[in-house]
Amino acid sequence: MNTFDDAHGGGASTLYVRFLLAPMYEALLPQLVDLLGEFTPQVEALPPDAALMDVRGARRYFGRNPVELAALIRVRALALYGVECAIGAGPGPMLARMAARGAAPGVTRAVPEDPEGVRTFLAERPVGELPGIGRATARTLCEYGLDSLGKVAAAPLSTLQRLVGARAGRELREKARGIDRTRVVPNSAARSIAAERPFPRDELDPFRHRRALLSGAEELGVRMRGEDQVCRALTLTVRYADRSTTVRTRTLPEPTAHSTALTTAAYRMYEALGLQRARVRAIGLRAEGLGPAERAAHQLTFDPADEKARRIEEVADRAREKFGPGAIVPGTLAA
Repeated sequence: MNTFDDAHGGGASTLYVRFLLAPMYEALLPQLVDLLGEFTPQVEALPPDAALMDVRGARRYFGRNPVELAALIRVRALALYGVECAIGAGPGPMLARMAARGAAPGVTRAVPEDPEGVRTFLAERPVGELPGIGRATARTLCEYGLDSLGKVAAAPLSTLQRLVGARAGRELREKARGIDRTRVVPNSAARSIAAERPFPRDELDPFRHRRALLSGAEELGVRMRGEDQVCRALTLTVRYADRSTTVRTRTLPEPTAHSTALTTAAYRMYEALGLQRARVRAIGLRAEGLGPAERAAHQLTFDPADEKARRIEEVADRAREKFGPGAIVPGTLAA
């Protein structure tokens, strides 16, 4: 099914493709990004489950409008990988993302190209739907009655700047008016590895959440050390019972494959979410910005505990290599 008016949306230049990946299938993202690359080289992977495409050249090359390209993408993803898609189309990345947010599986949802159509699309949307607006900013705006993008767009610039800051206020006003200065930045999903932990039922227990984080961080550390790689950043993905997702990324103090450092970063990101009685369906970690370990520098800490942990890690890795990945695991996971 497509919701697309060619008369208004035919000028769309960007597609936001959200792959409806079941837990444990994030590893398919690099292949799915390669599939999109068959249509255009302008593809930006957005782990864990999405990608942006600039289809201006593809429209001319294939002689098809964006909805027809989206239909081809959906059919190929389903036939080759068994993965369904929800796709948004818009004049730029921001509007394409927002369109995809309301797209059901098998649906292409488009934002009209003309300014009036863009204003109509944005006017009644909650401020929290605008990409880049966090919960704290949305709460502040709502406290002052600016609970929709239409109200934000009509508010004086000076008011927005007093509420959220000079630069943020200017950017907020532009986005609320449909002005999008972002571009599709081609990249690759192959420079990352993921570990996802689904729960047998929707899980509310924070202890089990942290246990999943520990397990995922251990897996990433072991895999990277086995391939002589380190990562520069770590991404946490939390999937909830209502199928919504929270994604947070943190740049690490230094490139590392040290399990303790990865676990600490994962715990801090999780704690920053402030989840209370959240029904969590799966937790995933992704190591981003992989590079060769030989080129990474390690800042000496002169901390005996850290040095001891690294020596134990080396011994554990040799045991796993000889006896299998489950030969040695943290005590919490063994329990």
